[in-house]
Amino acid sequence: QVQLVESGGGLVQPGGSLRLSCAASGSGFSSYGMRWFRQAPGKQREFVAGITTGVATNYPDSVRGRFTISRDNAKNTVYLQMSSLKPEDTAVYYCNAYDWREQFWGQGTQVTVSS
Repeated sequence: QVQLVESGGGLVQPGGSLRLSCAASGSGFSSYGMRWFRQAPGKQREFVAGITTGVATNYPDSVRGRFTISRDNAKNTVYLQMSSLKPEDTAVYYCNAYDWREQFWGQGTQVTVSS
């Protein structure tokens, strides 16, 4: 299993960019698919990006074309590059590792998009 720690959140203006990182420790990082979720106060957690144990990626319509997920297995790290940010992207962003039988969550990092 792995432990996940997100970083890179902060305050950014609309239209700006931010890169989030999720550093993993433990065993078997390369065997897990990785996902990013986000959750705004009072709202349900929302899927924003996923990447398989290979290179296939998946995004919802709300972020497709603006967000890019990637992973560096040598560094045990997954990234979320966010561009053209909008106020509605404001949320706590969580890293998630999964396989067929288990999943793990990071503690979250705050992203605020505001002018």
